[in-house]
Amino acid sequence: MKSLSTKDLAQISLLAALYVLLTVLPPFNALSYGAYQLRLSEMLNFFAFLHPKYILSLTLGCMIANFYSFGLVDVFVGGGSTLVFVSLGVWLFKSFVGQGKILSLFDKGYFFFSLFFASSMFTIALELHLLQGFPFVLTWFTTGLGELLSLLLGVLLFQNMEKRLRTLF
Repeated sequence: MKSLSTKDLAQISLLAALYVLLTVLPPFNALSYGAYQLRLSEMLNFFAFLHPKYILSLTLGCMIANFYSFGLVDVFVGGGSTLVFVSLGVWLFKSFVGQGKILSLFDKGYFFFSLFFASSMFTIALELHLLQGFPFVLTWFTTGLGELLSLLLGVLLFQNMEKRLRTLF
């Protein structure tokens, strides 16, 4: 990636701040942590399809928001998972974007990314299992389901705003 301009840094910071706000502020914080979570901030993951610089935004936003849960462990587990799986997901599924719809509703590339990223919640389930003793498989299911719901809602919003977002960002 080329060096980042002041405008890039401002955009990265704004998206990271939005991620944090959608995670830690009431009423969103009630749904953002634990074995049953629905992080609406995860809808922002689709910004990574606009430009790779937003992977940094999402990672930083996740790390800051996770500081409010299990502290440094969650900062690195959640932030690391975001960095790895958003990067890998965009790389794997970007070529499917605009190649048709699933269920006549979801862009194929974004839908596949959503399934992939929701399945990556095994990292969070393992963290919760090790730190809190939550049952691994059930926690993977509940965190993955919450992630999938958030991402699919994000797909519906993002694909309708994508053209406008491309001109702004």
